[in-house]
Amino acid sequence: MADAFTFSITTTRFDEDYTPSEDSRITTNFANLARSEHRQQNLRNALTMIDRRFNDLAQWDNPNGDRYTLELEIVSVALQFTTEGADQEFPLLEVLDVQIVDTWTGIRRHGIVGNNFSSYVRDYDFSVRLPAVNADSTKPTVPEDFGDLHGKLFQHFLDSPAYQERFTQSPVICISVSTSKTYHRTANEHPVLGVEYQQEEYSLTDEYFAKMGMRVRYFMPRGGVAPLAFYHRGDLLNDYADLQLIGTISTMETFQKIYRPEVYNANSAAAPVYRPSLEAQNHSLTDIAYDRAERSRLAITQGKYTEEHFISPHGDALARWAADYLAPVA
Repeated sequence: MADAFTFSITTTRFDEDYTPSEDSRITTNFANLARSEHRQQNLRNALTMIDRRFNDLAQWDNPNGDRYTLELEIVSVALQFTTEGADQEFPLLEVLDVQIVDTWTGIRRHGIVGNNFSSYVRDYDFSVRLPAVNADSTKPTVPEDFGDLHGKLFQHFLDSPAYQERFTQSPVICISVSTSKTYHRTANEHPVLGVEYQQEEYSLTDEYFAKMGMRVRYFMPRGGVAPLAFYHRGDLLNDYADLQLIGTISTMETFQKIYRPEVYNANSAAAPVYRPSLEAQNHSLTDIAYDRAERSRLAITQGKYTEEHFISPHGDALARWAADYLAPVA
């Protein structure tokens, strides 16, 4: 089954003129921002927030706080089956790629690929498969193989020619911390990532990313009010330059301020013992429209789409491939 499928990559500029493609997951952060009647203003405001936060963190040799600007691209990954028949191509996942532009020198630096993570198969796992398993259960149940296929597909993509020929570093995915866990501040502090937090047990999301070959660390950057979860494959603190890390922080903290203002736009910073909550009232809203209810509804729709066009027609072939796949040693 080594040649059962291949991967291809296309990119789309994420700017104030961005319009989601037909294959883009419409629940993803950037697509949600581009769907309202104020789409262009939404996008312009979000990009301005990203640049301001970047310059705030990259303050050396930057007296006016306007030296850098970021250019973002949506990286869309499609999986193509080599056999004949219907549904031979499937939109597997999307991430963001970052370019850092120094307006003083004109130098462009490649940031970190990853950042935001969007996956139809994850929608299927969390919005279709997991609810079905628990439909008649008296206590929450997670199948032992939950996330196995998704994790193997992701790792196989990272080791594929499609990824290796375009990107020289492993991705970093940055998302919100779990509202079901308690985090404890440590004495460890990184000059860019900020103060580190730890928790006593992993969340289901942490375990899901672990099956993708990614470890997690939690840091609250300077000026932030809550730790972010950084999922990484290598050495988060030493594999990336300071400006690269700042690119990820400024981009994803901005998305989280818009998407989860109760946590990331709170009016006070996280305490040494911190339990994030979406019920918190002490926060400020951005002027950027984001439809969280639509996001939840569409996750179910997209999960069912994955079941119909990916899992059902190719489930047997994918199971045979996954049984033979050996993930690389991290």
